[in-house]
Amino acid sequence: MKKVYSIFLKNIKIGTTFLEKADAPMGVVFGEITFLSDHFGYDYFKKFCNEHAIELVCDDPEEKFLDTSTIKNLIVKSEENTEIIGIGNQITGSDQLAFEISIYGISYPFYEEEFSHHVKAYHEQFK
Repeated sequence: MKKVYSIFLKNIKIGTTFLEKADAPMGVVFGEITFLSDHFGYDYFKKFCNEHAIELVCDDPEEKFLDTSTIKNLIVKSEENTEIIGIGNQITGSDQLAFEISIYGISYPFYEEEFSHHVKAYHEQFK
């Protein structure tokens, strides 16, 4: 059974993710966001980033696609209410396709404990 992680922006729950993808050696997890409201999307994140001086790595208004740099007020918590802490949390995506959250630089041994399935999958590819 997949774990569901809650995503908060400035203490407001905006959605959930399964953090279904990973780069285990680098301490990275990422996953598609299921927003709690249609209110969240390209316009919301672009406005938030502009208001909080967060650099947009990529911004395509025609496609309504963006890629943010680290958003310090973007928090991800496990079902047990444990914050998944890394070096940086970013959002990438578009209104037409989907948005993803990425968490980079999660330290070990926490990474291995919380995401043991990703670590196992990584090691299995070398057998």
